Amino acid sequence: MTSRIVLATHNPHKVSEFQAIVAETRPDLEVVGYDGPEPVEDGVTFAANALIKARAAAAHTGLPALADDSGICVDVLGGAPGVFSAYWAGHKKDARANLDLLLDQLSDVADPHRGAQFRSTIALVVPGGAEHVVEGVWPGRLARSASGSGGFGYDPIFVPDGQPAGSERSVGEWTAEEKNAQSHRSRAFAALTPLLASL
Repeated sequence: MTSRIVLATHNPHKVSEFQAIVAETRPDLEVVGYDGPEPVEDGVTFAANALIKARAAAAHTGLPALADDSGICVDVLGGAPGVFSAYWAGHKKDARANLDLLLDQLSDVADPHRGAQFRSTIALVVPGGAEHVVEGVWPGRLARSASGSGGFGYDPIFVPDGQPAGSERSVGEWTAEEKNAQSHRSRAFAALTPLLASL
């Protein structure tokens, strides 16, 4: 029997990514998109914002809800953009403008100091029940220019650690399957999987 869980986002890219990740371990769990009102994300941490979104979706739909709050954290910027990743270049949520601004800000930073991590914090809220928060971290560095047309957001400038020297690629050059196997969201979901057993 298939159970349904709502993903608290209006971003279709995130919905598809979560559907693929969840299907790997819980094919019986149907991830559905959220069509309710967007709550005000006024938290100052990924965990606070993820809980705000998951609580709103659970209350609106009556279903268990997942919410991801994620972003890119750059070492030389003290962890910024962080929770402001989606709005780094202003409130329009313009992904290309965000990416271009970040590259411009780091234009004079040498390669050894371009360390960065993608962070994903996932909240699970069960109506009238428990709340859980887990985190996944994907370490890497920022490229000097964008490459690839895959993924979304900052993917074209993020180069994950652990790739063979001389043939590193940005996540924008990875397939969706490669990304879903290693991403910050898949790492967070691995920590979440045992908590979904009761659904």
